[in-house]
Amino acid sequence: MKAIDVYNCLEKLVPEKEAMPGDNTGFLVGDKQSEVKKILICLDITTEIINNAVNTGVNLIITHHPVIWAPLKNVTAESRVFKLIKNGISVISWHTNLDMAKGGVNDCLAKALNLKNIKVLDNYEIGFCSRIGELEKELSPYEFAKFVKETLGGNIRYTEGKKLIKKVAVCGGAGSDMFIPAILCKADALVTADIKHSMFITAGEKNFTLIDAGHYHTEKLILNPLAEYLKNNLGGEAEISVTFSTPIKTL
Repeated sequence: MKAIDVYNCLEKLVPEKEAMPGDNTGFLVGDKQSEVKKILICLDITTEIINNAVNTGVNLIITHHPVIWAPLKNVTAESRVFKLIKNGISVISWHTNLDMAKGGVNDCLAKALNLKNIKVLDNYEIGFCSRIGELEKELSPYEFAKFVKETLGGNIRYTEGKKLIKKVAVCGGAGSDMFIPAILCKADALVTADIKHSMFITAGEKNFTLIDAGHYHTEKLILNPLAEYLKNNLGGEAEISVTFSTPIKTL
């Protein structure tokens, strides 16, 4: 099996072209014709992950977050891209297209929070990749925030709206832009990450429950389902593993 075969398998899940404008999704490092022996799936590529890949014989890494984002002005020996190329490790990054895919990041987040009647958030310009659904029973903002923390792990920040929580919008990763679409869709709460201080102030003024559950914790949910999809569709020709390693620590 070649790296291009893995790429084509991901294309069947959700095409690269479905990524949001400006996103650097796709085959980002390596040789598409290289033979794939071991595949590692992760959110981000760190030096630690590269070293482990080298030590365990992994020669293809699939990430959610692109290993190359800003334009590269140099590729020096200490850079991750240099180390990947030097060790013959290819990288495919499936980013915002995986966020919005059926069974993708946002569906996994909605499922983890036990939402029912899940739908795509109506497209108010940028709301198309989010999901909205309903809890089985109403919870107070505090009860729901506690449930999110216990379910996803890590720490959370939130505003305590005045309404009981039944209808919930979700957006894995940096989704503060979903705040207004969530309100327009009559959600009682939005669960996302990377929310600016000013956005919390606005949510408080609107008496809306806005929950920042962390970028890592809202997106790590996709890793095992993605591995399962590849195992079921690649015919077992390559060993597939998942790492949840992250340099981000919480107290």
